[in-house]
This record gives sequence, structure tokens and C-alpha cells, in this order.
Amino acid sequence: MKTRERKQADLNAITEQLNNSKSAMIVSFNKLTVTKDQEFRNRLRDAGAEFQVVKNTLARIAVKGTPYEEASEHFKGVTGIAWTQNDAVILSKAVSKFVKDNADIYTFKAGIVEGKVVNLKQVESIANLPSKEELISKLMFVINAQAQRIVTVINAVPRNLAIVVKLIGEGKTDAPAGQKAEEVKPEATEQIAEPAVEADGNSAVQDTESSAASEATSEAGTEEKSE
Repeated sequence: MKTRERKQADLNAITEQLNNSKSAMIVSFNKLTVTKDQEFRNRLRDAGAEFQVVKNTLARIAVKGTPYEEASEHFKGVTGIAWTQNDAVILSKAVSKFVKDNADIYTFKAGIVEGKVVNLKQVESIANLPSKEELISKLMFVINAQAQRIVTVINAVPRNLAIVVKLIGEGKTDAPAGQKAEEVKPEATEQIAEPAVEADGNSAVQDTESSAASEATSEAGTEEKSE
């Protein structure tokens, strides 16, 4: 039989642990085997939680004046409390799944999440949420994906600039990009037409000179006949 001092020590311990926890799950059980009990405790330990079978009177005193006091009405029959200082979602997943898989042994009584009493349906809804670690992982994935896009764009700027500089060095940017061959033809035609005009001009001069020479010869012949 426990002494008064021992009972007080147990009360102080559970009170302190519950006050420091963020969430707790209250369950009951019957026909419990050692194997199942150990399996449940291991599952809770993996979820970062602790588990203790408590006396209802002791539990009511321990939660008095705390956010868990609202769950006092569930401290009846066989009572076990699982609590955690970590993510409530992980504890909800562990408890709801194990109770569902072992419904012939375990019965869910109530849960306390962030100071609010929740039923099994609400716990199952919480269990379907992503855990804190999963949310952080998804957030980091999004941040890294955006960062990679930014780096790609930043790297593309000097790369494209290098291509432009290379084209300038090769003299491939003299003509405006996209200029059609037809746009160059009029200039080419004008350049070709100029020699033709000069040639026509020379021909006209030569014709004039020939006419003048013929007229001079005719005048000389006329003067000789007159003499």
C-alpha cells in the first residue's frame, strides 16, 4: 500500500507533466494482455508521448485548475492517459489508429487538444491533418522550388548576354534582326542603276560630239565648193 508521501509525489508528478503537455488522450481498456499493453506503449513512445494508467480520484485532483479539468467527467472506470509536449497531430494519429485496430480491447474516452476537449470523431479529423514535420517539409519544398526558379532566371541573364556579345564579336548583328531580303533590294537596285545612268550619259555625250563633227565637216565642204 502506498504511503501518503508516495501518493502526493505521484500527484505532483502527473500534475506537472499534464501542465507541460500540449495535448492528451484518455482511453479505457478491458481484457488487456501484456503484449497489447507493451505494443500500445511502444506506439505512443514512437509518437513522442507518455502513457500512464491512473486512479480516477488522483486524476481529478491532478487536473483541477488546468485546461484538462473539463475532461474530469471522463475519469471513470479504468483510465489511461497518454500525453505529449510535441505535435498533437502525431499523438492523435497514433491513438486513433491503435484504438480502431484494437476496438475489442481499447475504448476512446476523450481528448484534450490545446485546452479543448474533443471526441473521437474530432480526433480522427485531427489525425488526418499533416503533422508539423510534414508541413515544414512541404514548405521547404515550395521554397526550394521557387529558389531554383530564381537561380535559373538569374543564371539565364549573363548566359544570354554572353550569346549577344559573341554574336557582336562575330559581326552577325550588323543588320537588324528579322530584316527581309526585299528590304535590301531597292538599295541594291539603286546601286546597279547608277552605272547605267552614267553609261547612258556617256552615250549621249558621244552622240553630241559625233553630230558636231558631222556639222563641221559639212560646213568645210560647202566653203570649198564656194571657192
